[in-house]
Amino acid sequence: MYLGLDLGTSAVKTCILGPGGEVLATTSAPLAVSHPFEGASEQDCAAWWSAVSAAVRALDPGLRAGLRAIGLSGQMHGAVLLDGDLRPVRPVILWNDARATADCAEMEAAEPAVGQLSGVPPMAGFTAPKLRWLSRHEPEAHARIAHVLLPKDYIGLRLHGACVTDPSDAAGTSWFDQAARRWSPRLCEISATDPAWLPAVRHGIEIAGHLLPAAAEELGLPPGLPVAAGAGDAAAGAVGIGAVADGDGFISLGTSGQLFVTTDSYRPNPESRIHAYAHTLPGHWFQMAAMLNGARPIAWLAGLLGRPIEALLAEAEAAEPGPIFLPYLTGERTPHGDTEIRGGFSRLGETTTQGALMRAVVEAVAFSFADAIAALSAAGPVPDRLLAIGGGTRSDFLMQTIADVTGCSLGRSDGADVGPALGAARLACVAAGDRAIAEVMTKPAVRRWFTPDATRAAALKPRLAGYRALYPALRNVQSAIG
Repeated sequence: MYLGLDLGTSAVKTCILGPGGEVLATTSAPLAVSHPFEGASEQDCAAWWSAVSAAVRALDPGLRAGLRAIGLSGQMHGAVLLDGDLRPVRPVILWNDARATADCAEMEAAEPAVGQLSGVPPMAGFTAPKLRWLSRHEPEAHARIAHVLLPKDYIGLRLHGACVTDPSDAAGTSWFDQAARRWSPRLCEISATDPAWLPAVRHGIEIAGHLLPAAAEELGLPPGLPVAAGAGDAAAGAVGIGAVADGDGFISLGTSGQLFVTTDSYRPNPESRIHAYAHTLPGHWFQMAAMLNGARPIAWLAGLLGRPIEALLAEAEAAEPGPIFLPYLTGERTPHGDTEIRGGFSRLGETTTQGALMRAVVEAVAFSFADAIAALSAAGPVPDRLLAIGGGTRSDFLMQTIADVTGCSLGRSDGADVGPALGAARLACVAAGDRAIAEVMTKPAVRRWFTPDATRAAALKPRLAGYRALYPALRNVQSAIG
């Protein structure tokens, strides 16, 4: 059996994979995010480790005792800054943090080829611009840095004691030469980064280290287990759903959203703001449209209204179309590359119901995938059948709306909401030497296909146009108020 650990933004999730490739157990432990100022998003490494411990300890002891290996997945781009004693220098700056916007423009000015080298122009959520920001705004913290890790790799450090990452997580830093699959001295130079701070890079199916006795005791696991290098959450999701051959694609509906297509070569297209990144597997890359908000606005509105998500979604499906919503609660990457834009409702009236508000939010999530399809189409062909992973796949209404808007058939399988944790467990299985990639990284049986409905698509077309008009309108509003 194999343990997958996925360090998400809102929770740590675990998955135990059985000898036949079946999911035997899952657990989760919640995480909180702090926002010390507008546009800032941070978490505490200690809270991560506590959540990992809680989630692993919640697994059946008999299953834990039978494990053969551990694999890792996690939120990408976060800046985990450690001193010479491997202690955190400051809280982790997360993927949806917007403070380094000006630093991105300055990196592009210093090196116009940055997008071709790193797969996409630098964006504020990436790791490298954060280091440049720190050098100017927190020079004392910057001076103490001895190591920089990505979030899942900090968990790896706690497990096995080494500073190791994989190509897919390295890809999201703006330090990685995607074509050569190595750290770029030039990209480090323009972002106030010492290349010596960066971890070793190993493919996700390689062993990064072995479980230390102290960590094993804390987690209730057998000591000495091999720990696979793992993958960033997008690539781990691809492994979990079997999207590992050229042309395989899927969408991810988690806190953030992704439209992901595996490629057999490096295909950058910086102008489209599509991420062209190295995969965690040797000889593979991927193209990805990355949306900062994913299915998160659905949970946001339910929390704001103090209502259960399921009840609001039922009301939304029955509600007449009314308001239009822009879902950019934390800015947006694809297609706008705009960290400052924020969300908003349009066309509110006295008869607007809570269900109508949620319907607008569901439509907006779907519309963001329509924009993703359009952007990815500029960089290459997009499959017309996509698998889907993430917590948002539990909603039939959301899945059908995305299918109608994008014209793509979406497949949902059992355990689709397990996502990256399953991919991490699969990487562990291969790293342990028990099975080959082709045996492990298979596609799941699709339990239901959501196929586009022409009538619903036609009804949504003018609303999509309104959604696309709302972005420049709210951008003007934001510019006016500063």
